[in-house]
Amino acid sequence: MQLDHNSSKPLHIQAEEMLRKLIQEEAYQKGKLLPNEVELSEQLNISRNTLRQAINKLVYEGLLVRKKGYGTKVVRKAIKGGVKNWLSFSQEMKKLGIEVRNFELHVSLKVPNEEICEFFNLEEGTTQRCVVLERLRGNKEYPFVYFISYFNPALPVNGDENYSGLLYEMLEQNYGIVVKTSVEEISARLAGDKLAEKLEISASDPILVRKRFVYDEDGKPVEYNIGYYRADSFTYKIESER
Repeated sequence: MQLDHNSSKPLHIQAEEMLRKLIQEEAYQKGKLLPNEVELSEQLNISRNTLRQAINKLVYEGLLVRKKGYGTKVVRKAIKGGVKNWLSFSQEMKKLGIEVRNFELHVSLKVPNEEICEFFNLEEGTTQRCVVLERLRGNKEYPFVYFISYFNPALPVNGDENYSGLLYEMLEQNYGIVVKTSVEEISARLAGDKLAEKLEISASDPILVRKRFVYDEDGKPVEYNIGYYRADSFTYKIESER
């Protein structure tokens, strides 16, 4: 790593360009810490202030994150969701080129709580059970979202279906159920012990809670879905036009 001190290009720009190439290396993409400022400035033969100027630019752009007493590392590429055109989780991942892996998959029959009964227009206190699908999903390396889906008991689903593939395609092919609309609620909370264990994070780490209320073409409720996302792996983007 050498900079051209005789070039007309400012040293902090050269350092920035060098860092952009450096952080593309696989080790840094997987979380390896960058050399500290003293080491880097000595290797490049520039002052720490000049190096810091370059690092600050990449931090501002969201490419690097700096933690006091820990070091500087590459920001993990985040999944971006949005409200302009809603997609299923599998479609979102396919669009980003991420191969989805199921770390856990459970199907059960449960009596819904009051909020879910209200969404499906069920009588309060009903003993009618919903098919419940729980999936811990992520990429090849680690899980980053835990989904719980409740399905309208008025639908013909019974829990014996194959839920390992594309959910909405299965509903359409097996039962002619075509989902069209998704209403979403986004909130934040701490992971807590149970979710922290599943998502492989600390109980005090933040997570994003994403509720989806899914309807078919006729406006009938199909699915009540809650997704618990690792905050370091998901960014929610909202685009508005005036």
